[in-house]
Amino acid sequence: MAGCTSRCRQGVLKLIQSLQRLVSGTLIKDKTDDELEMTTVCHRPEGLEQMEAQTNFTKQELQILYRGFKNECPSGVVNEETFKHIYAQFFPHGDASMYAHYLFNAFDTMNNGSIKFEDFVMGLSTLLRGTLREKLEWTFHLYDINRDGYINREEMTEIVRAIYDMMGKYTYPALKGDVPQQHVDAFFQKMDKNKDGVVTLEEFIIGCQEDEIMMRSMQLFENVM
Repeated sequence: MAGCTSRCRQGVLKLIQSLQRLVSGTLIKDKTDDELEMTTVCHRPEGLEQMEAQTNFTKQELQILYRGFKNECPSGVVNEETFKHIYAQFFPHGDASMYAHYLFNAFDTMNNGSIKFEDFVMGLSTLLRGTLREKLEWTFHLYDINRDGYINREEMTEIVRAIYDMMGKYTYPALKGDVPQQHVDAFFQKMDKNKDGVVTLEEFIIGCQEDEIMMRSMQLFENVM
């Protein structure tokens, strides 16, 4: 279970890093040129004060993020295929498409097949600068694929398989028929406190808080930005 959790956290961290590169315009541009551009940011997005109040970013940070986002995504939205393409660059030896699909849905809070700048900022704010509970809630919703408020065994199995597919040949231990099920069994043994076959948000939060590896993983977010 610890290994699976670690790989999942690494995946989300890589997502954050790729999103930061996306919204700051560094996926293609030279770093020095981009830093020079950032020092001359003067664009003020509409509704900046409201976004500042809703997130943990400053006005200057929001301006930088918005300018980079518009440079890379002139349409103002990112669809799932573009999202998958960005994420796949960080896992060249595996197939990250399914895991990226689940991550995309976690950011697509309106469930309309696209992610706006506001969606990016809200997600990044939670993952990078949210409270521990907010980060755990976000992770829970990532695992709750059908959004019914519970994590069932089928959902967790899909997540675990997506992580193994994403890691490809670097997966350890090597993927065998029963390995995903072993991870799922360990997850429910730890998280399903009342043994009813599903994990609620509160059970998930309590289980994570009792897991030292999970807590160390959550602290990694604080060092990303």
